[in-house]
Amino acid sequence: MVVLSQKETLPTLLLLGLLSVCCLAELQRFEHAAKPDGSLSFLVVGDWGRKGLYNQSHVALQMGIIGEKLDVDFVISTGDNFYDDGLTGETDPAFHESFSDIYTAPSLQKPWYTVLGNHDYRGDVEAQLSPTLAKMDSRWICLRSFILNAGPEMAEFFFVDTTPLVNKYFTNPGDSVYDWKGILPRNNYIQNLLSEVETGLRESTAKWKIVVGHHTIKSAGNHGNTDELNILLLPILEAYDVDFYINGHDHCLEHIISTESPIQFLTSGGGSKAWKNKIKPWNPREMKFYYDGQGFMSVEMTRTDVDFKFYDIFGNELHKWSTSKLLGSAM
Repeated sequence: MVVLSQKETLPTLLLLGLLSVCCLAELQRFEHAAKPDGSLSFLVVGDWGRKGLYNQSHVALQMGIIGEKLDVDFVISTGDNFYDDGLTGETDPAFHESFSDIYTAPSLQKPWYTVLGNHDYRGDVEAQLSPTLAKMDSRWICLRSFILNAGPEMAEFFFVDTTPLVNKYFTNPGDSVYDWKGILPRNNYIQNLLSEVETGLRESTAKWKIVVGHHTIKSAGNHGNTDELNILLLPILEAYDVDFYINGHDHCLEHIISTESPIQFLTSGGGSKAWKNKIKPWNPREMKFYYDGQGFMSVEMTRTDVDFKFYDIFGNELHKWSTSKLLGSAM
């Protein structure tokens, strides 16, 4: 396995021959205004789409309650939006049965900024990306990768399509069939994606930089660390002072810090089916919180402060953490 330092980002990958050269394009950008008082609040949920089963409906109920309390501006989905095999097409009733008919609370009638997970790639990926779904439910915003500028300039969110980075889906898919339309040739796709993310982070002037992907970078859950993301993506995050990496994939709630960088690693993958007692040994100095049940996360932020909390299916607050930055301090 190739191990890269902080400074060994995209140019090093090119020199190593891990990626091929191709033309580059910028990620699509969205703008989301802050509240009149300059604050922003949102919820994060992942690994949820099971037609209300496995406590998905209970999680949705509590999301609605907390969402109303915080007056959330939007919701982030960390992927695996429709189990077990994504959507079959734009008219698949699972879109309504797992999304529109589940997250019905008034407070959740806000934009849902969504990335794809590996289970979504087992279906018709382009159906999830289709504007047709947004016409059926205007909350639905799903792209492979994109940037959300919130505030403006308070926080910039980089949504990253992590599934194509993971080798096993290509080399050892088992009985699963993945929809790679728009991905092949894979090396070109990965090089483009990493370059776009690196350029966006380098040019960002936001006070807070947040990267969202489906797969873990650091996790003690059933899947554990994703080696490819540690090699390809983490050095870029470290080089450009990313504050938070938010993911799903492991069906748990989790907060890990790193002894090697200031990045906070936050897993919110408890939107429905969870994995009881699936936890790997981890350095207790880094493991701040782990919960092997269903739930979700909330985030409240200003230009100087961020507070996040994890909740279970009863709305109980399981873990909270806060951090601050001085106005005018270095990014």
